[in-house]
Amino acid sequence: MNVKYRVVVLVLITFFMVSFITNILGPIFPELIDDFNIGITLAGFFPFAFFAAYGVMSIPAGLLVQARGEKPVMLLAFTLAGAGSLSFALSPSFLVAMFALFTIGCAMALLQVAINPLLRVSGGSKHFAMYSVLAQLMFGGAATLSPLIYSAFVEGIALNKGVGHLFIGLVPSSMAWLSMYWLFAALCLGMVVYIIITPIKKVVRNDDELLTMKQSLALLKNPIVVKFFFAIVAYVALEQGVANSMSLFLQSYHGLDAKTHGATAVSQFWLFLTLGCVIGLLLLKLVDAQMLLMVFSIGAAGALLLALFGNKLTSLWSFSAVGFFLSIMWSVLFSLALNSMQVGHGAVAGILCTGIVGGAIASPILGLVSELAGSLQLAMLVLLIPLVYIFSVGMWAKPLIKNHTVSLFNRRTEVSQSL
Repeated sequence: MNVKYRVVVLVLITFFMVSFITNILGPIFPELIDDFNIGITLAGFFPFAFFAAYGVMSIPAGLLVQARGEKPVMLLAFTLAGAGSLSFALSPSFLVAMFALFTIGCAMALLQVAINPLLRVSGGSKHFAMYSVLAQLMFGGAATLSPLIYSAFVEGIALNKGVGHLFIGLVPSSMAWLSMYWLFAALCLGMVVYIIITPIKKVVRNDDELLTMKQSLALLKNPIVVKFFFAIVAYVALEQGVANSMSLFLQSYHGLDAKTHGATAVSQFWLFLTLGCVIGLLLLKLVDAQMLLMVFSIGAAGALLLALFGNKLTSLWSFSAVGFFLSIMWSVLFSLALNSMQVGHGAVAGILCTGIVGGAIASPILGLVSELAGSLQLAMLVLLIPLVYIFSVGMWAKPLIKNHTVSLFNRRTEVSQSL
């Protein structure tokens, strides 16, 4: 295989790994509450520890990649992720879990910063859009698969059959979810070996892609950058707030087993989000991105209300519908932000990635409101707040370049740049 395509394959697998590790928190959230005997507010600090790492590491990660190159940073990232996973698996206590999840979060931030420019260079800039879509499909596929593997592991350990035999003596029967962190540790070791044997050249960046701390701090004074930073914060808070709460909600209000039906529901949420990405690509060729963002925001709000107040079947399908309507939001917000700036796109992208810290605030806030109100159902209405902000972006955003759309009636093409 051509060296460049070997790197493309490596990057796509890395996208898969990032999602596979990141999106296990939602399915195991109810188990964390039960096994550590803590309330929902305190349990919210598990996602907080993980996503706070993005706020701490995203900009330093960019500087490290520029200084050392992608390969050393990817090796460091998978080493950290493996060490964090192994420490959690060996010593499952609250404090160790916080440290381990923060360490894994730092690793994921390093990978996110390293692999996007690597994909553009290794696959060729003219193919970057196609490979980016493929990367998002890998990301969504991993998020869909992770809860299903978790359910299979839990069932195998409970019945002491199939894959359950692999974890005899490693995982307490009452904490079968720890098997996923043994798996993560093994996969990270495999990725370290894979990266070592794959030749990766350091990416040469254009001037506007180079990131400096001074430049980043200066951009934080730009009101456009600040508003789009909070849009990314709002989106990630919304996505993770739904993903991390839905299994607990379905268990509490509809009596569904979190280890099986709850995990399947989370898997279906990510599946619909992935399918929505594909459909969204087509819609963005027909509809203005800002209009589509507002329509999908309204759809997400309606689906969320049905999920919270409908019957069991309605709730299950409505949570999946929320995933569908969230699907285009990340790419549209990111594109609108970059297309609203004339220069400094590399630095702006670094600041926007820091907005992934939004995933750290959703679960603790939902937990606190839930305990104060005595209702997770009412607490999850808080998720309408970031949805309102995302809707507002469609109204106030003024991109210098709009997305390319095709008229269904006269086939004329607007003179604009595709997302």
